[in-house]
Amino acid sequence: MTFAVFFILLFLGVPIALVLALTALWYIATSGNSVLFESYPQQLFGAIESYGLLAIPLFMLAGELMNEGGLTSRLINLARILVGGFRGGLAYINLVANMMMAAIMGSAASQIAIMSRAMVPAMEKEGYSASYAAAITSAGGLLSPIIPPSMLFVLFGVLAQVPIAEMFIAGIVPGLLMSLLFFIVIALIGLVQEYPKGEWPDRAKRREYLLMGMPAGLIPIVIIGGILTGLATPTESAALASLAALLIGKYVYKDLKFSHLPEILRRTALNAGMVIMLISAAGVFGWVVVYEQIPQAAAAWIAQQTSDPFVFMLMVVGVLILVGMVIDGIAALILVVPILLPIAQQQFDISAYQFGVVVCLTLVTGLLTPPVGAGLFIGSSMTGIPPMQIFRSLLPFLLATLATLVLLSGVPELVLVLL
Repeated sequence: MTFAVFFILLFLGVPIALVLALTALWYIATSGNSVLFESYPQQLFGAIESYGLLAIPLFMLAGELMNEGGLTSRLINLARILVGGFRGGLAYINLVANMMMAAIMGSAASQIAIMSRAMVPAMEKEGYSASYAAAITSAGGLLSPIIPPSMLFVLFGVLAQVPIAEMFIAGIVPGLLMSLLFFIVIALIGLVQEYPKGEWPDRAKRREYLLMGMPAGLIPIVIIGGILTGLATPTESAALASLAALLIGKYVYKDLKFSHLPEILRRTALNAGMVIMLISAAGVFGWVVVYEQIPQAAAAWIAQQTSDPFVFMLMVVGVLILVGMVIDGIAALILVVPILLPIAQQQFDISAYQFGVVVCLTLVTGLLTPPVGAGLFIGSSMTGIPPMQIFRSLLPFLLATLATLVLLSGVPELVLVLL
C-alpha cells in the first residue's frame, strides 16, 4: 500500500520532495509505531547534516557567476582554437565547451540550459539543423555527472561515506572516455550529413581568444587542481571557484555588475533550496526503506539471479535507466544507494567508486529520456524545438553513453586507474 501511495502521488504530478516525505509519513501512520513519528524530524535534518553538501550551492553559484560574467562565451572561443577547423567544427566546439563547463558547474540541468542559449543559435546560423544542435548541447550535459566536479558525486560520497575528492578523481577517465565516444559520433554524423568544414581562427584571433579565455580557463584548474593536490576540499574548491568567477567577471571581463548579485544569489538560493529539500525528503524515505529491510530482500533476490559482478552491474544499469526516466536523479540516487551499494560491495566485491560512477551516469541519462526527460524539456524551452525532435537526434549520443556504461561495468580499472 505504501508503494501504491508513492506511485499515485508521483503520477498526480506532486513535487518529488513532497512525494517522498508524504509516503514516509503514510508508512509511519499505517505502521502504528509512534516512535517513528518522534524520529521523523530528526531524520529530515539528519539527511542534510553534512559539510560535503555545502559544495552543491557553491558550485551552483559558480555557474551563475560564470554565465553572468561572460566567462561562458570566452570558454567557447577558447574551444575554437582547439577544434574549430574540423568538419562540423561548431559541433566539436560545442562539445569541448561542454567539457570545460562540466569541470565547473557539476549540474547537468544547469549546463544544458546555459549552453543551449549560447550554442544552438550559433550552430543554426552556420547551417546545422536546430534539433542536431540542441541534441549535441543536451548530450554535453551528460558529461556533468562524471567530469569532476559533480553534484551527484558529492551526494554519493556523502551517502556511501567515501571521500568526495576520490570520487571526483574516479570520474576523470570515464569522462574522457565518454567524450571520445561523443567525438566519434560527431565525426560520423558530420561525414554522413556533409556538414561544412570549419575554419581555424587566424593568428590574431587565436591570440585574442587565448588571452581572453585563459582567465576563464583558470576556474577548472582551481577546482580540479585544488582537489587533486589536496590543497582544498571539494567544498573549499567550490567556494574558491565562485570567488574566482566573481573577480574575473567583474574586474577582467567587466561584464558582471554588483547590481546583478542579488538576482544571482536569489536564483542560486532557490535552486539549491529545492535540491537540499529533495535530499532531506529522500533521506526520510530511504530511512523507511532500510527500516523495512528492503535491501536484504533485494540482496536475496539478486543472489538467485546471478553471481557474476558484470551481470549484476548490467542489471543495475537496466533498472536505473527505467528509474531515471520517471524520478529525479538526486532523489533516485538517495533511494537506490542504501539498497544496492551494500549488495555490490558485500556480495560482488565491487568498488564503491566503480558503482558510484556507473550509477550516477545511468541516473542522469534519465534527464534525456522520455516520459519525464527534464533535460529534453529544458533544451526545448531554451530553443523552441519539440522535445521528441531533440530526442530523435540525441539517440546516437545515448547509444554512446550506453556503450560507456557497459565498458565501465565490465572494466573497473577504467574507474580505479587514478586512485
